[in-house]
Amino acid sequence: MIAIVASWLSHADAWVAACLFPAALAVLISGLDDLALNAICLWAWARGTSRPKPSESNIEKHIAVFVPLWHEYQVIAGMVEHNVAAIDYDNYHFFIGAYPNDDPTLSAVRELEARFPNVHLAICPHDGPTSKADCLNWIFQRMLLYEEHHEIRFEIIVTHDAEDLIHPEAFSQINAYSDEFDMVQIPVLPLPTPLRDWVHGMYCDEFAEWQIKDMPARQYMGSFVPSNGVGTGFTREALEKLASAEHNLVFEPACLTEDYENGLRLHKLGSRQLFLPIARGRQSTFVATREFFPRRARSAIRQRTRWIMGIALQSWERHGWRGNLPQVYWFWRDRKGLLGNPLSLLTNFLFAYGLLTWIFSRLAGIPWDLGKWTLHPALLLATLLIQIIQTSVRMGCVTRLYGPLFALGVPLRTVCSNWINSVATGQALWRYFRSRLRHEPLVWLKTEHAYPSRNALMEHKRKLGEILVGSSYVSEHDLERALARQPSGVRLGQYLVQLGKISEDDLYEALSLQQSLPLGRLEPQAVSRKVARALPRHVVRDWRVLPYRISSGSIFLASPEIPTDELNRVLRGFTRLSVRFQLVTPRNFEELTSALL
Repeated sequence: MIAIVASWLSHADAWVAACLFPAALAVLISGLDDLALNAICLWAWARGTSRPKPSESNIEKHIAVFVPLWHEYQVIAGMVEHNVAAIDYDNYHFFIGAYPNDDPTLSAVRELEARFPNVHLAICPHDGPTSKADCLNWIFQRMLLYEEHHEIRFEIIVTHDAEDLIHPEAFSQINAYSDEFDMVQIPVLPLPTPLRDWVHGMYCDEFAEWQIKDMPARQYMGSFVPSNGVGTGFTREALEKLASAEHNLVFEPACLTEDYENGLRLHKLGSRQLFLPIARGRQSTFVATREFFPRRARSAIRQRTRWIMGIALQSWERHGWRGNLPQVYWFWRDRKGLLGNPLSLLTNFLFAYGLLTWIFSRLAGIPWDLGKWTLHPALLLATLLIQIIQTSVRMGCVTRLYGPLFALGVPLRTVCSNWINSVATGQALWRYFRSRLRHEPLVWLKTEHAYPSRNALMEHKRKLGEILVGSSYVSEHDLERALARQPSGVRLGQYLVQLGKISEDDLYEALSLQQSLPLGRLEPQAVSRKVARALPRHVVRDWRVLPYRISSGSIFLASPEIPTDELNRVLRGFTRLSVRFQLVTPRNFEELTSALL
């Protein structure tokens, strides 16, 4: 048996050996390119390059936030509710795009529109999905209509997706730099997930390196700064410049990656672009747009297939290799994955084959034939050294954003990334060339989105004390004294009520603002007993929630408590309806339960 395996391995060794030298040479060339970029970043850091100074003006410009949707009814309510409560900026409006053949999403947005005066629905005139850019163009038209009816002009447009967690200070920073720059990009970072979440961890690794190293390097070199699709602020003048240059198309509807395209188009038009380096804000959190990326391999492949088709293939088709040296260099960086991704997977296979055959030869007591084909030691040493440096750089970036324990998984997640990127590259090439041969438009490959749990959102919400002082419910002096004397186990709001500094109604108005939950008094006679008893008595008693309405596939619950993730898990055991909460004061809740139960 051993002789048969050894004979088979001798033939396989010849094929593997034939791949070794070209693979090693390609790895060396790509690695030298990566080292050059590291050197550029190191040089810029040594020079002390810093972000430009923001404007000292405190005037808040009108900001329009564009959010294109397709089948996002499960996440859009959470996105708007949280961000309205968290954003530390007053002068903004959400314009949310949806398609006429997406009834659940339309209903969700209409409900938000009824609750929030700064949320507006933009309905595309045709069925979807088309492309994200097409939806954005119709949102732009809805904004123009709103301006005409309300005699207002939005000076900044910010693009976001339905799963985005907007940092409280993001709009203030975009506003502060918009006088000098036509496009301001806030960093984008995946939310942290457990170590076992390999696919999402891959996004954490890559975005950490891209946002800390690659994006600033584009700026250092004078190349174009691509929009990241979310957290991108455009001045009104910049978008009008794009429209006048492209037959009134602000966003190119044929592009699968309109964000990348717009960054390139603005650069060619001479517009100034700024990527804000990652830094901590007033709350000691990184000022960045946070979100969950795909957590399953199939979804990740689908998303990356679209990225590769748009950034590498469509961009090549539309813009070729024209431009100055920094721009052409970044074309090369953005497109080299067409070869680099499959090559990375091939090198992983070669390494695994060599390791397994070496182990087999030692156990079987036979010579390791692949050792006869060993490459020149200098080439092996160079490629090994480059891989160690690159892995160390990525681990350093990940350590800064996610901690040293998470960074230990970088080498293993890199293998996962190689596999997913290789499959996505193959699919992108197949889809792209098939569409060109058939003269068909490329299709927008939509990925599923998830929104963080309520507990995960808490660090981005404004503190209750900040809201109480800002809304003039309590003075800053009284708040500081209350914080200094607050008894253990007693919540701040409850303590302020006990001191007589605020009323119970004041407290719940502030909690409604903080949590972006509707607040209102419910009269017992307006609630059906049958609906009120839709949940078991012990759930109502233990969790202090009372059903008061069932409508449109949702059960509406009144509660004097802030809903938690644990409560949502408990409720899923008793109802399949979508759960919506309304805050009521403890006094009102007692009235309801006494009258209805």
